[in-house]
Amino acid sequence: MRVLCSCLCLKVILLCRFAIAALMISTRSMASKTQVGFVGLGNMGNPMAKNLLKNGYPVIATDVFPESCKEIQELGAQIVDNPAEVADKADRIITMLPSSPNVIDVYTGPSGILKKVKKGSLLIDSSTIDPAVSKEMAAAAEKLGAVFMDAPVSGGVGAATSGKLTFMVGGVEEEFTAAKELLSCMGANVVYCGQVGTGQAAKICNNMLLAIGMIGTSETMNLGIRLGLDPKLLAQILNMSSGRCWSSDTYNPVPGVMEGVPSGNNYQGGFGTQLMAKDLGLAQNTATNTKTPVPLGSLAHQIYRMMCARGYASKDFSSVFQFLREEEGQ
Repeated sequence: MRVLCSCLCLKVILLCRFAIAALMISTRSMASKTQVGFVGLGNMGNPMAKNLLKNGYPVIATDVFPESCKEIQELGAQIVDNPAEVADKADRIITMLPSSPNVIDVYTGPSGILKKVKKGSLLIDSSTIDPAVSKEMAAAAEKLGAVFMDAPVSGGVGAATSGKLTFMVGGVEEEFTAAKELLSCMGANVVYCGQVGTGQAAKICNNMLLAIGMIGTSETMNLGIRLGLDPKLLAQILNMSSGRCWSSDTYNPVPGVMEGVPSGNNYQGGFGTQLMAKDLGLAQNTATNTKTPVPLGSLAHQIYRMMCARGYASKDFSSVFQFLREEEGQ
């Protein structure tokens, strides 16, 4: 009996030692992760910052709207007043902003990142902006000894929340490994595209195709409904046929066809129509500069601009289905 008790005690002691050792290793691993700055906590930035926290990175964040910071502050993020303060405390910074003017202000404005950026800092911008602006920011950062990379994303709020975004990265190739370490915490795919601006180029091309595809899916679903087809049945047929696309099988624009997408929630959340119109405007500018014919891209831009003028600006871009129905008086 004494022998049995001794063996049990020994096993308990060994298990405790193993648990303590594992905890110490985990703690050291967490402690070894340096602080990451994050600027822009909107629909996309908020879940992205959360995933950095989940992966053990201490986050220092800011947003122009203080209420946007509350949720990640409760999860342990440190909140500061402006981008310059973020740069003062972190040498790896991610920005997620709505447009080119926002990026210019956050980096070069009176309280911008470049006012207090440290030499050797890695600056990653995941906004979707004009490639020319990315190049300007990279040049400004380089003068101060920092590295700027553009890394726009694809996947929407759902992928941002689940950590399954696709990042398209442009910048100095030697810095890609360091950037990928951070971006992999927030995305399933991190693709190097080339020098600064090429990430933006890839994103603009992707979103132009996405807009065209969503309009095509909406037109098709609307036609089928008018012909008497059940929308769920039509979607099922499309998704097992050659017409299948992301807009039909993952993000269907018809209310009631799919759960967990904006069309099932009065087109709330997701990727706003105003943002899609902005991205299509970027595509138009680059197409003009490169003398590239994009007739469908131009038409898509016109449709989304019309939607913004008709009160759809804050609705998800899949609300183009509702817009088409409204145009025909349905």
